[in-house]
Amino acid sequence: MRPTSTEYFLRMAQLVATRSTCIRRHVGCVLVNQHKHVIATGYNGVAVGVAHCNLETRSFVEYDDGTSPLVHRSYTVEHPHACPGADAPSGINLDGCHAIHAEQNALLQCKNVHEIVTAYVTASPCVTCTKLLLNTSCQEIVFLEEYPHSAARELWEAQGRRWVHGQA
Repeated sequence: MRPTSTEYFLRMAQLVATRSTCIRRHVGCVLVNQHKHVIATGYNGVAVGVAHCNLETRSFVEYDDGTSPLVHRSYTVEHPHACPGADAPSGINLDGCHAIHAEQNALLQCKNVHEIVTAYVTASPCVTCTKLLLNTSCQEIVFLEEYPHSAARELWEAQGRRWVHGQA
């Protein structure tokens, strides 16, 4: 069966979130225009060139005579570059987390923020991201998981914009 637009874009946000480099939480954002066209995507993670906080899997191959693989091994290095906020509960020590939020990264990728109609996100935005989205033409935020604080929702709805808990 064909998914609704909401289901489709929320599933897309879930896929985008798989690119996250944050160990604290994986968030994806898809910005859509009035024609239901994707105009930008973003996921949370550290800035370009900064070591990722998440797991690293490394592998190596030993050769018997220099030409034939003898042994292939892989091992995991657990959080070698975790930032100071990596272990904090959701909504706590946000400044200790070095990740740039999914909404922020999507806005950085967006050519024209005045074309945004809907933001589809895996987690409802924090207050800072809500303020940034308020400075665009975005009229609706659709999310899968509610952020633990209500201030962002109150700020958004006070401007007459829609805050929707959706399902993928």
